[in-house]
Amino acid sequence: MHQLQRMRRLVGANCLLRRCSATWRSSTKNASFSEVLQLEDKKLTGLVFPLQGLEKYLTPGVNTASFRTFNPSLDDIHRAEALFKPSSKHVIDYFSSAVRMDHAPQLSQPEVCFVGRSNVGKSSLIKALFSLAPEVEVRVSKTPGHTKKMNFFKVGKYFTLVDMPGYGYRAPQDFADMVEAYLQERRNLKRTFLLVDSLVGFQKADHIAIEMLKEFGIPYALVLTKIDKVPKGLLVKNVLEIQDFAEKRMHGCFPQLFPVSSIEYSGIHLLRCFVAHVTGNFPLMNS
Repeated sequence: MHQLQRMRRLVGANCLLRRCSATWRSSTKNASFSEVLQLEDKKLTGLVFPLQGLEKYLTPGVNTASFRTFNPSLDDIHRAEALFKPSSKHVIDYFSSAVRMDHAPQLSQPEVCFVGRSNVGKSSLIKALFSLAPEVEVRVSKTPGHTKKMNFFKVGKYFTLVDMPGYGYRAPQDFADMVEAYLQERRNLKRTFLLVDSLVGFQKADHIAIEMLKEFGIPYALVLTKIDKVPKGLLVKNVLEIQDFAEKRMHGCFPQLFPVSSIEYSGIHLLRCFVAHVTGNFPLMNS
């Protein structure tokens, strides 16, 4: 509680200036952690730590230890956000695209990639992660299968984020060759983020992707998208089922799920902090 009060005092003045801009508020409300810190405690917890916000809907006795496997402080989350804010010395921007590994840029900094079914909300999520750098062009389409190439985004000198084509419906014909080659050959890949639609849960194509990650020994984390569109009861059911599956059958998977909403920015701040952490750019103060 004292930490939260201190953080709110530190950012209060800056947040007041931000609120003077109606355009900013309507387009990127809660995109900045300074804005989030002004929320009342329960809403703040639900927005920053969506899994913890779901605990009140669980029956007594449900084990929620995995809900806090990655449990950074508010100070950690606020500091990690700096990696996602561009400046003259810290450029965040689209770098290049590739349809084959021999076309992919040879980069030395740590890399993370995001992959999921077509229409799972992958490009929307990446756009939300980069919302503090609005000049970064992340194309979002209502048409499934819009992303046809591997798109590379450089975050200064610290890491690269890769937006992979979606699998399943309208996937590129050479999707398997493209993605398998990337996962096998990319030595600087630190973590793959597998996106799952929280409304429908695991689909057959998701299980195929999981088997591929297991085969190649790729460490990965599960991101549950579109949580703002799912009734709480169904969301809790799907979260518990996916969590149980992850704990029992998914080797190499990070034990905590990351539920997100690209519209409300639920879970986005925690995911930014996790990305900063797994790329080796951000040791947690409480670790």
